[in-house]
Amino acid sequence: MYVQKIHSATSSRSSLAYRTRYFGQLRNWVGAIVRRSFSTSVAAVDEATSPGISIDDTQLLIDGAFVDAASGKTFSTFDPRTGDVIAHVAEGDKEDVNRAVQAARRAFDHGPWPKMVPYERSRLILRFADLMEKHLADLAAIEAWDSGKPYKHCIDTEIPMVIRIIRYYAGWADKIHGLTIPSDGHHHVQTLHEPIGVAGQIIPWNFPLLMFAWKIGPALACGNTVVLKTAEHTPLSALYAARLLHEAGIPNGVLNVISGFGPTAGAALCSHMEVDKLAFTGSTMTGKSVLELAARSNLKPVTLELGGKSPFIVCEDADVDKAVEMAHSALFFNQGQCCCAGSRTFVHESVYDEFVEKAKARAMNRVVGDPFRVEVEQGPQIDSKQFEKIMMYIRSGMESGAKLEAGGARFGNRGFYVQPTVFSNVQDDMLIATDEIFGPVQSILKYRDLDEVIARANKSPYGLAAGVFTSNMDTANTLTRSLRVGSVWINCYDVFDAAIPFGGYKMSGQGREKGIYGLRNYLQVKAVVQALKDPAWL
Repeated sequence: MYVQKIHSATSSRSSLAYRTRYFGQLRNWVGAIVRRSFSTSVAAVDEATSPGISIDDTQLLIDGAFVDAASGKTFSTFDPRTGDVIAHVAEGDKEDVNRAVQAARRAFDHGPWPKMVPYERSRLILRFADLMEKHLADLAAIEAWDSGKPYKHCIDTEIPMVIRIIRYYAGWADKIHGLTIPSDGHHHVQTLHEPIGVAGQIIPWNFPLLMFAWKIGPALACGNTVVLKTAEHTPLSALYAARLLHEAGIPNGVLNVISGFGPTAGAALCSHMEVDKLAFTGSTMTGKSVLELAARSNLKPVTLELGGKSPFIVCEDADVDKAVEMAHSALFFNQGQCCCAGSRTFVHESVYDEFVEKAKARAMNRVVGDPFRVEVEQGPQIDSKQFEKIMMYIRSGMESGAKLEAGGARFGNRGFYVQPTVFSNVQDDMLIATDEIFGPVQSILKYRDLDEVIARANKSPYGLAAGVFTSNMDTANTLTRSLRVGSVWINCYDVFDAAIPFGGYKMSGQGREKGIYGLRNYLQVKAVVQALKDPAWL
């Protein structure tokens, strides 16, 4: 699709004029890369630091036991710092998914989990959180090794967030209840909030363990059983965490984990007639396939958290230094591999030039390198495919006439590192302003007034999140109510407290995760109406 867009955009231009302009841009681009390639702060990437942990959990988890795939097949998970194999993991397929669903079905229909006193479910989930805290360093090391994200961030922030989510939903387990409803007649009316049954869940590679917690936390708290498929890029942390959950005492079959690929294991889970609910986090294109498979099978309900192209709006009254740092974090966090990344940075024309210069300087000082080094802010991209995709978008930005301010090339000679990249003079119709790049590429756009930026920010098929940087509360309120997105962060970004719901408008998904809203995905509401004879009151 990307190649087709590039071809259609370039083939209509005057051949001679375009080649002249293109090769002139290319010379400038190469020169800029040479000048800038030594500006980004460096942490050695040629010799990878040992994570200091062995990988023992590589099998499928089905009905309380770690087992090989029925086919005996395995696949490799790779170290994005080097491209070397970390481990060979069991490759689940349709037969394995079927075994896992059957185990989850038995555990729901006949097992103790949905019948357990909610307080006891809560206590068990809390034991799981305690075990994760005990093994915090191991979980952080596995997550950093398998995904390439900085170890310091994993151990200081991300894994504690995972534990907080689990404890949050443990607290909800014994507080789920229905309502008593007044009736127009002589009836007693109540609602029951019942677990939905077997939940199929598919998690992405960019936040493997955090998405594991977002998915299983509310599902288990409500009394459901789960079949969870990990991303093929990052299967290791979920398998480790699943072992801890069984150590905490979860009954067999309540949580089943399948590692495998989307077209096989993922499609089998989405199509399975015994799965009562699906939850998926990933790309919008794959989300459409998930929704279609759910509809074609048993019309199971689906929660989708999909892609984004989120605006980060810097107003004319903003503190530019603070805005630069916040916009930098909004885009470059997690190597830019974040669905809600602030990837369209709209800056008011009165502060645009100052902002661009400072954003460029900040990007050139970003520390890139081995994620196990404590000073590193940015590790490698997840794999070669994602690396090449990012590089194609960088080339597209140059070809479209955007100005490369910083970065634009590979970082180092090994692994999948990309220099922090900043473009100015970005226009709304450029691919770097319309497409989800999922990489460390900041696009800075200029605007004149609020009406203009609202219209341009909303002119996107996505609606996941937005950032607003202003000292004027009237401006903040106007933008908050005008932007068609699921989350608006004002003078902050990427705030993911356990109680705050998250999800998108438009093609960024349907439903919400986290908070009380996340529980609704895993409950059925049943109305119970009983006739009353000569009631004393109504």
